[in-house]
Amino acid sequence: MKIPAALLLLAAFSLNAEKMVVTPAEFAGAASPFSQGLLVDGTLYVSGQMGRDIKTNQVPADFEQEVKTCLDRIGLILKAGGMGFEDVVSVQVYLTDMTLFTRMNTVYTGAFKAPLPTRTTVGISKLGDAAAHIEITATARK
Repeated sequence: MKIPAALLLLAAFSLNAEKMVVTPAEFAGAASPFSQGLLVDGTLYVSGQMGRDIKTNQVPADFEQEVKTCLDRIGLILKAGGMGFEDVVSVQVYLTDMTLFTRMNTVYTGAFKAPLPTRTTVGISKLGDAAAHIEITATARK
């Protein structure tokens, strides 16, 4: 089977995709073993964000505030990558307590408007921060 030259050329470009690390100024000085955001060929991959306050690094005691803070952090990464919540195409939500699902949705729907991104919500036993109840990751594309 002969593969068309154009297809081979496209495959070669895909292997050399340009990657740009996206780190908001507000996150400066925070050491992480991962990129907060990675822009690859026009798609922004946002690492999982917990609801830690950027200045205090503490998780709020109020769950709704924790969700809002988590979404605010994602918003900062989206903005630094030249995007907004309207560009988000997929979201993954991790909850340590699925009884918080409805409360999470109440805050979540304030950030995302139609057409809503695809979403997966998963109940897990714990997160990297014992005080955290939620972590959200997102993928965006203009």
